[in-house]
Amino acid sequence: MRILGIDYGRKKIGLAVATSILAEAYEVIRYETIGEAMKKIEKVAKEENVEKIVVGISEGQIGMETKFFANELKKIVGNKVVFQDETLSTVDAQSLAIDADVKRKKRKNFEDAFAATVMLQSYIDRVKG
Repeated sequence: MRILGIDYGRKKIGLAVATSILAEAYEVIRYETIGEAMKKIEKVAKEENVEKIVVGISEGQIGMETKFFANELKKIVGNKVVFQDETLSTVDAQSLAIDADVKRKKRKNFEDAFAATVMLQSYIDRVKG
């Protein structure tokens, strides 16, 4: 099963793609409107034959915005959309990138995709039990 992980942000969205066992960073989408972001995600979902979308969720205002975004995405993409706690995923992603000796510029450009990868891998590990 192909799964798309999404780390939602107000200007950038990190994407990761996974098989049923391993998540990998895919790309970072920069956007100006939600509609533009939705179209880009829909394209990736089709290209990658995604069967499920996992959206990282946090608490507070950004969490409410993320839920709204995910519900709109579900209407467009039609895939099963589920949520996964993304608390500390960005911090974990930064640590992993530093440990892997990823250069600072690449870390900055792909930080959201790395965070999506950490969040998606957490989801896979939780579901596998």
